[in-house]
Amino acid sequence: MLRETIKTETIAAMKAGDKPRTAALRLIGAKIKDRDIEMRTGKGPENDDDMVVEVLQKMAKQRRESIQMYEDGGRQELADQEKGELAVIEEFLPQMMSEEETRAAIEQVKADVGAEGPKDMGKVMAELKARHGSVLDMSKASGMVKAALS
Repeated sequence: MLRETIKTETIAAMKAGDKPRTAALRLIGAKIKDRDIEMRTGKGPENDDDMVVEVLQKMAKQRRESIQMYEDGGRQELADQEKGELAVIEEFLPQMMSEEETRAAIEQVKADVGAEGPKDMGKVMAELKARHGSVLDMSKASGMVKAALS
């Protein structure tokens, strides 16, 4: 499971004395624990790895946005730190679907749910997330779905 892999990598990084990697892995572990606490009130995840991947995707998105802001603001040292964290986070993310695969998935879902126009975008997006949420960049898919339903 992904959670155990992250714990093992954290221990290995600590033993190797790799402080930046250890810090990034500890951040990942903390975010996963935060998510566990949030989920105590609701029903638990059906698949733990899906929840971990969701947390990692959110962290990666935050890092990309931070990198852009730091570079725009001329703070290259902070951007480099974020890039280092992003590299560690991306090690644990599954390979994302290519643009062609995404288009094919959108067409399949569109046919399966009987989507005909922009009013069906919510149904298509929900089904896409259910089927391919862990390997699909939903922000990019959103634009592609909108174009496919226009």
